[in-house]
Amino acid sequence: MERNLITIGGGELRLKSTLGIDAYCAQLAYRHAKDHRPLAVFVPTASHDSKPYFNTFRKTYTTLFDIKADLVLTVRGGEMDTEAMRAKLLSADLIYIGGGDTGFMLQEWRRTGLDKLIRQAYHQGIPVAGLSAGAICWYDLMYTDSAIGGEMGEYHVRKGLHLLRGMMSPHYNLRPEFDQVVLEDGSPAIAVEDNCALHLRDEKIVAVVSTGGHAYRLTPQEDGTLLKEEITMAPVGE
Repeated sequence: MERNLITIGGGELRLKSTLGIDAYCAQLAYRHAKDHRPLAVFVPTASHDSKPYFNTFRKTYTTLFDIKADLVLTVRGGEMDTEAMRAKLLSADLIYIGGGDTGFMLQEWRRTGLDKLIRQAYHQGIPVAGLSAGAICWYDLMYTDSAIGGEMGEYHVRKGLHLLRGMMSPHYNLRPEFDQVVLEDGSPAIAVEDNCALHLRDEKIVAVVSTGGHAYRLTPQEDGTLLKEEITMAPVGE
């Protein structure tokens, strides 16, 4: 079963700065749906289940791409039970994970089992896209300003969900200090700017999709320098 993951470095859905990336995600949803109208399920945990964020997502994907939009909720007060979340996720043609507080998101996912449900859907071939928090969470290590206890503060390296090897930073255009972080940690890393996304198929990068940003591989060298290589693979189908 082919697995597709889109990791978006950042950008403003509301301002349509990632619109070309969203169109690419929509194509994956249509391909998965085959003969029916696609369904995209939005996961806004990192934004504490922000309804305005979902409304922006729905406006983009339903109005512009004619994709039905739904969401799963985990934050107490609007929390869904496990089977309701499973049913929504496994009926999706695209799962989109929004940005926000990475630590809070992972804490909620583990509390509710949503991390396992999204993994199940992913391994069943449902495309998964994520922006910022929704992108870095899949790596062994994440460069984030979110503590696992849910508090925001200084940027640190935190453990992710270990689907993808190495370390990742989103918003690389705003985080030049990440180069030094990679050197000090010694782990190879991926750095993705705002308005840029990587398409991974079966956990391997197959394309870069950009509406202005860039993506890089960062590899510490034995002499103490950092090898920085731009990833320039064309979008699939071009």
